[in-house]
Amino acid sequence: MDIPRLPLAEWIDVGLDRLTERFAGATKLVADLMETAIDGAVDGLMWLPPWVAILAVAALAWRLAGVRTALLAAIGFALLWNLGLWEPAVQTLVMVLIATLVAVSIGAPLGVLAALSPTAYRIIFPVLDFMQTMPAFVYLIPAIPFFGLGPVAAIFSTVIFAMPPAIRLTTLGIRQVPADLIEAADAFGSTRSQKLFKVQLPLAVPTIMAGINQTIMLALSMVVIAAMIGAQGLGGEVWRAIQRNEAGMGFEAGLAVVILAMVLDRITQGIARQQAGREGP
Repeated sequence: MDIPRLPLAEWIDVGLDRLTERFAGATKLVADLMETAIDGAVDGLMWLPPWVAILAVAALAWRLAGVRTALLAAIGFALLWNLGLWEPAVQTLVMVLIATLVAVSIGAPLGVLAALSPTAYRIIFPVLDFMQTMPAFVYLIPAIPFFGLGPVAAIFSTVIFAMPPAIRLTTLGIRQVPADLIEAADAFGSTRSQKLFKVQLPLAVPTIMAGINQTIMLALSMVVIAAMIGAQGLGGEVWRAIQRNEAGMGFEAGLAVVILAMVLDRITQGIARQQAGREGP
């Protein structure tokens, strides 16, 4: 006796169709606004001469992460300019920063909620397990019917893919605050919000910054994959190199992704060290 096949795929297709029909107007508005913001940010950065932008990034890296990171940023971005990958690198950087901002804006409050509420923890963390084990390419599929092809769909899928570390490490940072400090705050009559904003969150900042660092790295990897649904940037260069079987062009674009990842990683680590130093004795 054959067991009837569960029509899971059909249920998902019907559900996506109904959601798309119901929220078509809202998603189109969001897509238009985000596309305008992306184009404006890219145009604004492209308006600057590359050497000015490189010096600005190097100065920011020096201020936040030290001389070695500033040299890495200056040399790496100068190489991108030399290889003719400046505009794709700017497009990728803008998409990564927007996706990270959205992911952290959603993920950090959810992490706080999971840290303070056992019920929320039991609900949120199984969902995160599901999100982190789902193959990255799957997130591209629902993005297309909602936002169409292009950078907005890429950012939508990137936010979903990159959000879990922001939630997990925010929760971890708050839960790792020493119990004696919480007891001291309670002894002084602190309210729940005072404990959160004056004790728990300040002490959790280094761990939260580690979560933001991981969110940026995941966002960068997903933005490259999202070239398959029309995202521009360095991912588009990699995708074109694959289609044309041009190994050299693909290696150049891959090297550019590595440079961006290293610079962003060092800068966020530098911010985390500064915050840890401020909270230390």
